[in-house]
Amino acid sequence: MERLTISKKGSELDFSYDIVWTDSFESLPAEIGRAGLRPARICVVTEDRVALLYLDAVKKALEPTGCEIVDVVLNAGEDHKNLFEVQRVYEYLIRGGFDRKDLLVALGGGVIGDMTGFAAATYLRGISFIQVPTTLLAEVDSSVGGKTGVDFDQFKNMVGAFYQPKLVYMNRAVLKTLPVEQLSSGMAEAVKSALIRDRSLFEFLESNSAGIMAGSPDCLQTVVRGCCRIKSEVVEQDPTENGLRAILNFGHTIGHAVEKLSDFTLLHGECVAIGMAAALEISEGRGMITAKEKDRIRSVIRAYGLPLSVSDGVTLHRRTNAVLPEMTAEDILRATKSDKKMENGRIRFILLDGIGRAVIDRSVTDDEIRSAAASVLA
Repeated sequence: MERLTISKKGSELDFSYDIVWTDSFESLPAEIGRAGLRPARICVVTEDRVALLYLDAVKKALEPTGCEIVDVVLNAGEDHKNLFEVQRVYEYLIRGGFDRKDLLVALGGGVIGDMTGFAAATYLRGISFIQVPTTLLAEVDSSVGGKTGVDFDQFKNMVGAFYQPKLVYMNRAVLKTLPVEQLSSGMAEAVKSALIRDRSLFEFLESNSAGIMAGSPDCLQTVVRGCCRIKSEVVEQDPTENGLRAILNFGHTIGHAVEKLSDFTLLHGECVAIGMAAALEISEGRGMITAKEKDRIRSVIRAYGLPLSVSDGVTLHRRTNAVLPEMTAEDILRATKSDKKMENGRIRFILLDGIGRAVIDRSVTDDEIRSAAASVLA
């Protein structure tokens, strides 16, 4: 078993919790106790697809706690990441008599983690929760750092709260059942993490794409551990995104716009990859990266089966019979301006100043965004 502690002390937002890596769910009771949690009731919140795979195993693993263990199974997918689904959690907790000393367990990917965290932050003004991620994307990004929330009217994560989990418990074995498109989607966030802060991790991703995509446990552990370290360092310095933490949004400004305009047909990681491709265009146009660096990064994104444009052949609308809604560069620009990353009417854009160094820029123009958007629509 390995662990990494993420901690911030000396402020009103004090927190400290462990990210644990193991190969089963058996140690969950011990880790819950180690986190100082003594619940009488535990509610496992998950979604229908994950429930078929892991719900029984997790509930069985939790039996030694001696707690009453119940579950809420929500609908799967980003299109169900809304207040209606969170309301179902509230209703179950209220009817079950859950109090502030009890515990929620988020079992699933980023959508379940975000919704469960938001329910925990707002039920009785705060109840403890832990993250048990089951996707690579959740392991490398969303389960760590305390961002919780739901979409509202198709506006991504517009309603939410910063609320840290008490534990992030990662069972490495779950990645063995992950579909290849979900593996690719998670790797978008891994590439993002490397690009913004760790050139050596980027070089590892560049050299080991075959092993990672083949599901090599050692390769995947290196990726997950590296991304969690990066996320931890950033969150410890800026837990509520008043400054540095914004760099974690590299690729997300245009990525979120594309995700919204596609009616969530594309996976989150696919949209982040498209958003990164757009941000590379702006970074190169400003002389912050060279054409050679841009092409190198694009090659790594492609190596993980990720799209570089909306109509790219590896995107979801080509894998299924789904039809993507049409979108224009002007549509993308308009959507970026309804994103929560706006500040005083200006978009807070994340650009690259070389591989491994991200910068926060508030001077990106509408014309630059239109041009970058057009490049990923070509």
